[in-house]
Amino acid sequence: MSALPSHARVVIIGGGAVGASALYHLAKAGWTDCVLLEKNELTAGSTWHAAGNVPTFSSSWSIMNMQRYSAALYRELGALVDYPMNYHVTGSIRLGHSKERLQEFKRVVGMGRYQGMDLDILSPDEMRGKYPFLETHDLTGALYDPYDGDIDPAQLTQALAKGARDMGAKIFRFCPATGARREGEEWVISTPQGEIRCEKVVNAAGYYAREVGKWFGRDVPMMVMSHQYMLFEEIPELAAWSKEAGHKLPLLRDVDSSYYLRQEKTGMNLGPYERNCKAHWTAPDDPMPDDFSFQLFPDDLDRLEWYLNDAVERVPILGTAGLSRMINGPIPYAPDGNPLLGPMPGVPNAYEACVFTFGICQAGGAGKVLAEWVTEGETEWDMWSCDPRRYTSFAADKDYCVAKGMEVYGHEYAMHFPKHAWPAGRNQKLSPIHDRIAALGAQFKPYNGWERASWYVQDGDDTSEAATQTWNREGPWRPRIEAECRAVTEAAGILDLPGFSRFRVKGEGATAWLSSLITGRVSKPGRIGLAYFSDDKGRIVTEMSVMMLAEDFFFLITAATAQWHDFEWLQKHLPENPVFTLEDVTENFSCQILSGPNSRAILADVCKADLTMPWLTHQPVEIAGRWCQLVRVSFAGELGWEIHTKVDDTAVIFDTVWAAGQKHGLKPFGMEALDSLRIEKGYRAWKGDLSTDYTILQGGLERFVDWTKPAFKGKAALEREKQQGVTKRFVLLTVEAGDCDAPYMSTLWHGGRVVGETTSGNWGYRTGRSIALGMLRADLAQAGTEIEVEIYGERFKATVEPDGPLFDPNNERLRA
Repeated sequence: MSALPSHARVVIIGGGAVGASALYHLAKAGWTDCVLLEKNELTAGSTWHAAGNVPTFSSSWSIMNMQRYSAALYRELGALVDYPMNYHVTGSIRLGHSKERLQEFKRVVGMGRYQGMDLDILSPDEMRGKYPFLETHDLTGALYDPYDGDIDPAQLTQALAKGARDMGAKIFRFCPATGARREGEEWVISTPQGEIRCEKVVNAAGYYAREVGKWFGRDVPMMVMSHQYMLFEEIPELAAWSKEAGHKLPLLRDVDSSYYLRQEKTGMNLGPYERNCKAHWTAPDDPMPDDFSFQLFPDDLDRLEWYLNDAVERVPILGTAGLSRMINGPIPYAPDGNPLLGPMPGVPNAYEACVFTFGICQAGGAGKVLAEWVTEGETEWDMWSCDPRRYTSFAADKDYCVAKGMEVYGHEYAMHFPKHAWPAGRNQKLSPIHDRIAALGAQFKPYNGWERASWYVQDGDDTSEAATQTWNREGPWRPRIEAECRAVTEAAGILDLPGFSRFRVKGEGATAWLSSLITGRVSKPGRIGLAYFSDDKGRIVTEMSVMMLAEDFFFLITAATAQWHDFEWLQKHLPENPVFTLEDVTENFSCQILSGPNSRAILADVCKADLTMPWLTHQPVEIAGRWCQLVRVSFAGELGWEIHTKVDDTAVIFDTVWAAGQKHGLKPFGMEALDSLRIEKGYRAWKGDLSTDYTILQGGLERFVDWTKPAFKGKAALEREKQQGVTKRFVLLTVEAGDCDAPYMSTLWHGGRVVGETTSGNWGYRTGRSIALGMLRADLAQAGTEIEVEIYGERFKATVEPDGPLFDPNNERLRA
């Protein structure tokens, strides 16, 4: 074995499929001076016992991109690196038992088509044509994925490793990383073979990622599940069919019963995701061992009995087979089931490529994404679904991680309905007035751990979990949301909005620095305005509100879920040795939105503010003897103010405003009503309408670009794009929809071709219309153009509306 070098450009810790893919893709990008460290043999962690399924299916656009890339890479990888691989592209059949499941499938078919994949919906007869041993009497249909299959995880990892080595990268087996420290601008990684210095480091340690993270001061939000699958002996009937057909059966997934069933040679492999699941290494009497390489947990057949019986009823020939082997190994889970892939929060030049629940099917795409993060500082696809910064400090709590991980595992194939809120791990962060709004009937959903009111119930409303199991807009919430919108439009509404991310910037040079980052102008003292940050390609990184208090003193306010992402973006772009300070003061403040035509009268009763100050201004005032900042803006698109308070003063101020508002018709409203109100105004939402999948110009944000500034980040790219012409444009659509509004990434059609996609959709209660925001081919983005929107497999007529709000187009109510 060659000696460990003293220096590398990048060190990857962990030699599973993901770590090997990261090394391969770094080398492919020209970064060949990279080293991978593995404590045992390659694949010794979760990779060696993985079943090796390679689906492309996902209801997440970005994860579907990643899995699609993996499947395409694996089809050619053996030839590319000259390594033999067993990769069986068998196709798969995903069974549907309900109308709602078929709707989910149809949406994914549309997404797949847009990504160039020919997915299809099968009838029961068509299922039997592809899978003759299947019982279909109780099924509504199935999704067929011709690209699905299975691969040998060890061969995949070795092929990626060989490809990386051939390009000059180095792999050191039986060389565990044992610690890390920062010296100057470098990381020093310690091993039994000596120390290795590097510019950048990647935690690809799989289910040991939390232990590795501690070396960097990072508490990785994760836990470890016990996942079992069963291998069965040869089934003569299957062997005969397969020999005659010349191929294997498609992989079968019964997603409503929660298992997959795969032909394994002439036998079968059954892998359940059981509700009565088990976590490991969570308690003092079950500690994580120092080394679990190539080891398994004891079998626990009792947990699988129901799933085995259900699978035998679905595919009766399974019942004739003897059980040959049980596999029960550790699988890591993040609280939402998605991996951690991207910059390590708060740690310079460190990255995470870990906690992969489906590491084999995602490894190829993950390596591509990780290499882009490391070499370019940005990724081709917006990968917020996997970005480690989507969590903040609350998510590191071990009990929270265990509760959420078990919930996700037990509902691995669950449909994620828009009005449903998962119950595990709740109440992590509560507003100072949480009890008050709960008493008013609030139904809550978490936003970066903060519980916010979704809608308000009345006596007799069905608040059961079952009531939310629908894609339809109709439900017990609809009349309540409509009433909340009406209150905001006709009188006044108040929305408790804890958790706004808030950064304070103060000191000499602060304004000039901010001006160099945003596309537009910095607000003047006493004013507030939207600011957009672009990357060097002109793509939308984020949106923040800039509230200028004085020259070189301002607050930046952004979405709750954007806290770590946006603060890190600002830190990353600080000048060397700045005189000004940048602080994250999110935890110090809270906020309520007071909006509606009577909001001015309510405030006049409780404070001495100058309520004639125009839209986009702010002022400090006292309410009930407590300081607050009144900000004349309204995401609801009505006359209104945001009331920003110190956390300890929030309850007193809310009580005062609430009491004064009763004679003016003040009602509480929730996030569902706010989303309806904002979409009628064409206001964009973060990481839906606003993401790095789109440029500032595509997003219809040119009015926020100050071309006269000598420089700002992304200016050169935006100038080129403006000169060459924008290929797609942001549009507001009214849709002649059926029972459902357009979800994210619904395809737009014109002349029999896909010409764009929606970025969000909802019902507008003020306008009585189904509305979608989206991106449309530029030549079609003209008011009056008629297109079609595909919503859960059905196409509905839609019309491009004029550029501007659909409700109160001249903003007369907003400016009143």
